[in-house]
Amino acid sequence: MHEKERLLINLQLFAEDDTGEKTEKATPRRYEEARKKGQVFKSTDLNAAVIMLAGFAAFYVTFPYTVSTLRAFTVTYLLDRTVVDFSTEYIMTMLYESLYIMAVLAGAIMLACLVAALLITYLQVGVIFSADPLTPKIERLNPVEGFKRIFSKRALVELVKSLAKIVITGYIVYTVLKKHFYIFPRFVDMELGLTLEVFLAIILELALKVGVIFLVIGVLDYIYQWYEHEKSLKMSKYDVKQEYKQVEGDPMIKSRQRQIQREVAMRRMMAEVPTADVVITNPTHFAVALKYDYGTMDAPLVIAKGQDYMALKIREVAREHQIFIMENPLLARTLYYGLEIGQLVPEELYQAVAEVLAFVYQQQKRVL
Repeated sequence: MHEKERLLINLQLFAEDDTGEKTEKATPRRYEEARKKGQVFKSTDLNAAVIMLAGFAAFYVTFPYTVSTLRAFTVTYLLDRTVVDFSTEYIMTMLYESLYIMAVLAGAIMLACLVAALLITYLQVGVIFSADPLTPKIERLNPVEGFKRIFSKRALVELVKSLAKIVITGYIVYTVLKKHFYIFPRFVDMELGLTLEVFLAIILELALKVGVIFLVIGVLDYIYQWYEHEKSLKMSKYDVKQEYKQVEGDPMIKSRQRQIQREVAMRRMMAEVPTADVVITNPTHFAVALKYDYGTMDAPLVIAKGQDYMALKIREVAREHQIFIMENPLLARTLYYGLEIGQLVPEELYQAVAEVLAFVYQQQKRVL
């Protein structure tokens, strides 16, 4: 966006009446300040769904190893009839072995859950460190505010989500168990390995269905949390004005500063005009003052230029100090639009400027 357009928008914003309503979208600075305070949105339901699915996936992957390990442990320590002396050392060895097996089996599932938790949290909020949420706040002890939070819209939404998850989970458990109810009496005649496989299939079916439903609820909750976060960060027109003043400065002050800068630059420029060798004019709309020192400069230097009123002031100063004024409309416009103050005349204009300076020097010699 161009500077003029941005300034126009800001002036329009300052011209509008401020009703105090938070109707404006949060600015990037507002987002940054909220993030520094730890005010970010995330869905705990989405986290729970992903962690649950990751945990059951790890359980499914490690199940064969779990069965074989437990079978080997049972054979070694419980079914081996050659062992007749259950000494203290033997019992401690069996205890350490059982703890090690449980740590390995549970550790794989816990590691999968930990990685899933870190990943889904990072994808939602990124990396953020803020102690602000842990800072004690007196208003949190206010019972009135506490009742407001209990009976707020957010609390109602959480209640609806919890009831929905309970009802849906209960329905899924009921339908899955009803579907496989016929097989439960047959467990009596099944081998232990086959029984475990059937149980695994039922548990995985339950986990998959519940996990997918919870994942859908989590995605919907994520969208809701985003909406509430955006709503909470909305700003009133007054807030936007104040932030703009803090970041960009007061428009009136900045306008005055720019005016002062222009006045200082004009005075500095006008002070250079008396040192010029020639002032090239349009004759009335443009004026460009050139200075050239053969011993120190590679090319003539633009020391002042102006249009309309400024051109008039340059001509007046030139007349006061007897600086030669030459009318050359084409060259004056070319120099005005093509060069800035402090720039040397480019090579393609050497010929035209050299002719002007040669003419000026001839006129000065005649006067002398």
